[in-house]
Parts: sequence; C-alpha cells; structure tokens
Amino acid sequence: MKVHLSIVLAVCLGFGTVPGGGPSAETSRLQAGVSKSSASATRLPRSTPEAQGVSSAAILAFLEAANKEINSLHSIMLLRHGQVVAEGWWAPYNPQSPHMLYSLSKSFTSTAIGLAIAEGKLSVDDPVLKFFPEDAPAEPSANLKAMRVRDLLRMNTGQETEPPRPPNQSWKKVFLAHPVRFKPGTHFLYNTSATYMLAAIVEKTTGTPLLEYLRPRLFDPLGIENPTWEKSPEGIATGGYGLSIRTEDIARFGQLYLQKGKWQGKQLVPETWVEQATSFQTSNGSNPKSDWDQGYGYQFWRSQNGAYRGDGAFGQYCLVLPKQDTVIAITSGLRDMQAVLNLVWEKLLPGLSASALPADKAAQEKLAQSLKALSLRSPEGSATTTLSKVAGQRYSFSENARKLESIALESKQPDATTIVARFNGVETRIECGHKTWKKTTATWASPTPQPIAARGAWTADDTFTATLALYETPFVYTVSFKFVGGELRFVNEANVAFAPAREAELIGKQALSENRN
Repeated sequence: MKVHLSIVLAVCLGFGTVPGGGPSAETSRLQAGVSKSSASATRLPRSTPEAQGVSSAAILAFLEAANKEINSLHSIMLLRHGQVVAEGWWAPYNPQSPHMLYSLSKSFTSTAIGLAIAEGKLSVDDPVLKFFPEDAPAEPSANLKAMRVRDLLRMNTGQETEPPRPPNQSWKKVFLAHPVRFKPGTHFLYNTSATYMLAAIVEKTTGTPLLEYLRPRLFDPLGIENPTWEKSPEGIATGGYGLSIRTEDIARFGQLYLQKGKWQGKQLVPETWVEQATSFQTSNGSNPKSDWDQGYGYQFWRSQNGAYRGDGAFGQYCLVLPKQDTVIAITSGLRDMQAVLNLVWEKLLPGLSASALPADKAAQEKLAQSLKALSLRSPEGSATTTLSKVAGQRYSFSENARKLESIALESKQPDATTIVARFNGVETRIECGHKTWKKTTATWASPTPQPIAARGAWTADDTFTATLALYETPFVYTVSFKFVGGELRFVNEANVAFAPAREAELIGKQALSENRN
C-alpha cells in the first residue's frame, strides 16, 4: 500500500484520535485469545549469512545506508533458504511486540479467500451480489451485477473512487451503493473497501469470523501467537488493514508462500492459490523503477527483480524473492516507502550468492554488533536544566482540538524526566529516560492506553525534547517543550501520518496558583 494512494482512513494526530488502522474511535480491536501451538515453540532456524550464500558485508552496507538515509526502520529479518541469517530491531522496537501491519493485512485476507475456495465455499467467479442480497441497492447497476470476487481480489471493481467506510453505517451497504462507473476488470483502483468485502465474504460463507477462520488453518500451524485484528462497526474484521503480529510472524508467512503453501511437510495453502495470488493479474502502471508499477495479483504487489510482496502503509513489508530463495520482513515508519526497497535492490540483492560463501568472521562480528546496537534516533542533550521555576510547574492551555488541558515536567530522578499531561480531564504520565528508553502504557495520541517507550533530553537550557515511540505501531512522536517567561510553547510532530505530521504550536500559560512572579 503506497501512502499517496487513496486512503479513507480518517487518521490524524489529534490527541483524541487513534493513530491506528481504524476510521474512528468506534472501530474496536478484536483481541485473540492466547493460542499456543506446537509449532510456536520452535523459532525459525538460524544460520550465519555466508553459510547460506549471503554476504555479511552486504547486510551491513544495507544497515549503514538505512541508518544514514532513512532513520525510520523498526525491524528487519532476512531469510535465505529458510534460515534466518540476520535480524534486528531498532530499540525500543523488539522481537516480542506485535506491529501494526496496515495493508500487509490484505495478503492474509487473500489467503483466507484461497482457503475458503479450496473448501468449496465459493469461487473467484462468483458475483459479489450473490453473498449480500440483503445489502444490495434496490436496482443494482449492470456493472455492479457483473462485479465478481476476482475483481475484488485484483482491485478491479470498476469503481472510480474508493467507497468510504463511515463509523456508523454498514460498510457492505455503502460499498454496494457506491457507483461502478467502469466495467469490472477493466480499471485498477487500489481499494481497501474491496478487501473488506472479501473479509465479509469469508465470514458469510464459512460462518466464522476472519481471524478465527485463519487461526487453525494458518496462524496456529505457522506458530503465530496472539494475532489481533480490528473490527468494523458491523463487527467484521476490517480485512484490508488492522492485523497486528510480530516481525518473525511476517517472515513465517513469507516463507510459507515461498514454499508454495507448504509448511513442515503439510500443504497449508493450495499451491495453485499461491501461484495465482502472487502472479501478475492486472496492470497498475509502467514505471520500471517503481515497485508500485510492476503489476498486482490477488492482494499481493508484484515487485522489481521478479519478486512479490505484501505491503502496508509506512513500510510494512513481506518481500519474497523466489529466484533467490529469500524472504525479507520489514516493519517501519517511512514517509518514502520506495526508499527502503531501493536499498534492498542496491545493497542486499547483490550480496545474495548462488552458493555458500567462505566464512567471514570479522564481517559477521561487525554485523552482529551493528544489529545489536540498532536504535531510533533520540534527542541529545543534558539530563537537567539550569532554569529555575520549571520543574513541576503546570502550564494550562486554552480550549483546543486536541483537548490538551495542561502539561508539567517532573524531574524527580537524575536520569529521567516525566511528562505529566492532562487530556480531556484524564491525566497521563510518561517517563522519559535520558540515555535509556523508559516503557509504560499511557494515552498520548489515542484515547486508549498504548505501550509507549520514551527518551528525552534538554536540547537547550530552555527546551526539553522527547521521542515517544508507540512501539506496536509505526508512529513515533517528537515533542518539544520550550519555556519562555511564563509560557510553555508545545509542538508535537509524528514521523508519519495520513494528516499533516506537524501540529500547530500550542502555548500554555503558567497556572496562576503556581506563578511566583
């Protein structure tokens, strides 16, 4: 999913808005129960890069370029011949925490359709209206009648614009009421609402919610524990986004597809479906250097160099290179999604050899150190300030869209500063480590508490700057507190956003009861 493509997720940076995949605060999160499968206890096998024909120097060059040019990666896992040869997380991101996948979720929904077809529940040639007669308009157009499951899968619904997904309406009815200007199959339009219809078809034909349908057929056999999937207002998994799993889970999914649907000797997904879903099904452009112009399959993107991928906003990737027997799982918070793929082609691809390479202990040790030291950039500066009358002082804000009422900074420990903010009558406290990430669960850009890791420093004697990483999402916020006289000038900026990333400055006044002047 490319960020500039039509996305109707009303995600913004207001403090009362969820920065996740949902269109409103009313979209709920479907929490899976704890699932322990026999496969989950075993990690993917590990190997040295050179043993699998991968140059450690090439991986190191990729990391160095990414840190210099991108500074937005959250994790990477590289598999060659089914072996993990490199893995790393930019702290505070970590192997245990799930990560929001955005439209990479679409590839999992596609898999569910393939499984349901194999079970005889439906066909790619079935008309969409067949499944939802009660949601159809009174007089469906000829083009709507002609729309088939295949058209949903390959983003060829014939709709000129993407149907909206309102917070208080049936998304199925809204989709079917939306004009179908073109003959289905003739017009490519990236369409998350079409994927939602696929999720609804899975539930309708199997009698089982999407997540629960996939659990015994895909998630449990692969060892994917505790996946979660957001729901629509009508209680159906959002399908086109909303799935959260770990980096290694993404890699397992890619390896399954690389192995043409077979896992540990069992055919989980029909090989014919894997071939159809990842092959060129429709044209979507002609730029040879763009990974969004290489064609589209069934909820999978074709890529340069004969590869294909599952793809989510801000750089969530499950990249499969069949010719090289390689899988690359990436999570990130990228504004330029092509940038990291360019680095894959420029740095990693040349480092993949057809046969094993001589051991290179020096390069392997340097690579291991680099992977271990990965971290998001955070403010550099002092742990304290010489400004008096700042610590613990509360600054109040006039009414604003973010519902931010007040902010205070507390420095009760020499190596940490705590942000004490009040939003819409509710206090939130976020401790920022000076040299280390401090983790907590708090509200910041969402009314629902989320895991947050924070680091901060006095970047000037009058300015405290902090990095707040919502490390189960792509979102990382840089917040600045500048103290001028009796005022606090506050700025909040996100690394990525569907709305403007930098919010307007808010000015708080020192509370009268605390003003000593």
